[in-house]
Order: sequence, then C-alpha cells, then structure tokens
Amino acid sequence: MSDSRRKQSGGAGADTFESELARLEAIVEELQDDSVELDAALRLFEEGVRRLRAVTSRLASAEAKIKLLTEDEDGFGLADFDA
Repeated sequence: MSDSRRKQSGGAGADTFESELARLEAIVEELQDDSVELDAALRLFEEGVRRLRAVTSRLASAEAKIKLLTEDEDGFGLADFDA
C-alpha cells in the first residue's frame, strides 16, 4: 500500500508518534481550506479523530513508563508525572 493510500485509509499501525502528529497537522491545514468538499472534509475529520486517539494513547503509555521509571532519593520509585 502506498504512503498516500495508507494515509487516506488511516492506517496508523506502524507510524511513529511524530508522523502521526505531522499528519494531524496536515489534516488541520486541509480542513481549514475553504475549497474542501463536504465528503472529503468528513473523511479527513474521521481520519483525524483516529490519529488523535492513537497519539493520545501513545502519550498515556509514555506517561505510564515515566511514572514507573522516575528515580527518587531512595532509588527508583513511583512518582506522578507532571507536565
């Protein structure tokens, strides 16, 4: 499957966090274009929601790992992640 076809189908399985985020930014730019037809805009919106869920999940996973790997004065321990 070509890159453009994979992006259109929302195939986000092997994409990196950065590529997911870049595609989300591209979708926003496309949706801001007044010439986008309704059907295309709906497909873009659906793809954007899927990709947003994927990056949100990856962020939650990274946060959980940080929580587990935080070191305190007594060694490694659990600590809340504060952005």
